[in-house]
Amino acid sequence: MDKRYARILALAASAAISVGTLAACGSDDDDSGTTASGGAAATTTTGGGGGSSATSGKIALLLPENQTARYESQDRPLFEAKVRELCPDCEVIYSNAEQDASQQQQQADAAITNGARVLVLDPVDGRAAAAIATRAKQSDIGVIAYDRAIENAEIDYYISFDNARVGELQATALVEKLREDGRSGDIVMINGAPTDPNAALFKRGAHSVFDTAEGIRVGKEYDTPDWTPARAQTEMEQAITALGRDGFVGVYAANDGTAGGAIAAMRSNGIDPSTRPVTGQDAELAGIQRIVAGDQYMTIYKAIKPEAENAAQLAVDLLGGNTDSNLVNQTVNNGTTDVPSVILDPVSVTADNIRDTVVRDGFWTVDQICTSAYADACRRLGLN
Repeated sequence: MDKRYARILALAASAAISVGTLAACGSDDDDSGTTASGGAAATTTTGGGGGSSATSGKIALLLPENQTARYESQDRPLFEAKVRELCPDCEVIYSNAEQDASQQQQQADAAITNGARVLVLDPVDGRAAAAIATRAKQSDIGVIAYDRAIENAEIDYYISFDNARVGELQATALVEKLREDGRSGDIVMINGAPTDPNAALFKRGAHSVFDTAEGIRVGKEYDTPDWTPARAQTEMEQAITALGRDGFVGVYAANDGTAGGAIAAMRSNGIDPSTRPVTGQDAELAGIQRIVAGDQYMTIYKAIKPEAENAAQLAVDLLGGNTDSNLVNQTVNNGTTDVPSVILDPVSVTADNIRDTVVRDGFWTVDQICTSAYADACRRLGLN
């Protein structure tokens, strides 16, 4: 299965441009995950995705978990705001599965029962989500795999980032930092959830660098169920016990949450995290602040705004009957079919380019990053 996903190629940055502008980041919907009556629109108007868009109808946004801060703080409000801009009378049925595949199945069933005509699904488990997609397609409901792939099922679209490239960028940054510091030896790898198809791609991309890097060895490696920072902290504690406090030179952490867990474990063992570069992903505010403070070396910035807004455009277009979007830039095989896909580019962020990436794009403001606890570090970096 993973061999097929490894075919994902890097995308030119210009292909990630979303149609239209963001209206607002709030939501009038509650968190119940369901809405009342309604159905698909009967009339359509021209949309920015290259065909007709609905004037009303229901779209389900099904997110996988809340351990990763981006889903509630970025993906959901950006998606809902774009849907409101494109289709003011459309309704978003929102649910978060809290890392429970069975609960996500129930939420999808409830959304379908309540009249959703398009599912935008970020699966807890990419394989298990095939059952959701199959039921939806049997009812002529559109399905978009959002951020994570849905495996072995017929779906309409897949939108994500070049996830193998994410791992490559993380590993390259870590190796180059160790070489810059004149260090070699064992590293600890704290990967993502084994049920997340993206985690396999991150790991594969990272190994493609580590396995050929002279002087670098993977001393201990873990897969982290549910991406939980607490589990990552336990894994890092185990690695320190096995390798010794001085037995490793850096940490590959697959995202900012697991990075935070690894850093907490180092601190509790009397290790200054600034002496062991740690990777991350998602450019979470806490991760960016750790980079500013010197506790975390880097993160991966994935421009969630174009991902969420393009997903909203695809969903509204599907609601209106358009199945041929001009946003598509490649196809990705999911084990059953070559899925029309929108693949965006990830960006490596260190202390040197925070202003030119997440601040420039408005992902985080200087005021949000440079709170009183980080004011001195921000001044040293010229951020305030």
